[in-house]
Amino acid sequence: MKRLIPLLLVLTFAGCEKEGGTAQPAPAKSGGAAPTQAAPNPPPARQAGLNTVVDVALGSKDHSTLVAALKGAEYVDSLDNAGPFTVFAPTNAAFDKLPAGTVDGLMKPDKKDDLRNVLKYHVTVSMYQPKDLKDGQVLGMANGGKVTVHVKDGKIKVNDANVVATVTATNGVVHVVDAVLLPPAK
Repeated sequence: MKRLIPLLLVLTFAGCEKEGGTAQPAPAKSGGAAPTQAAPNPPPARQAGLNTVVDVALGSKDHSTLVAALKGAEYVDSLDNAGPFTVFAPTNAAFDKLPAGTVDGLMKPDKKDDLRNVLKYHVTVSMYQPKDLKDGQVLGMANGGKVTVHVKDGKIKVNDANVVATVTATNGVVHVVDAVLLPPAK
């Protein structure tokens, strides 16, 4: 279960495009040659027609850093879980705000546990739509840490990250955020 949560986070965020304050799944891509044979036993979450976190994440140009982090943490193969999950998905611009070298450092093989910890700090095992998030609410995250929700004038923050868009998927909800949530030092 712990392996599944960070992967869902990344994939959920990656396919979002903001439109009128609410993120929309990126349109399906077409073209290219058809595969010569079908993949054997595709996981249920990846079947055509479903809007899973995997479907949402892979098409977003604004979440390529998150997708790369999920791949580096080896969480991608775990995305066929039914959830429900709430993922706070940082954009590429959010990762760019980190001190120089932070992302590259976390992507090194010897830092995989640190990368996994950061990714798990962006996921909670439950489904929280914007209407469910209340000022002062504390959420337990997949890494065992906690985040605090702040709501003021209809705007939602998680710790210091602003929620800029929301996408509902069949196995959870993704809140696109403008900052990377960093777990407190132990």
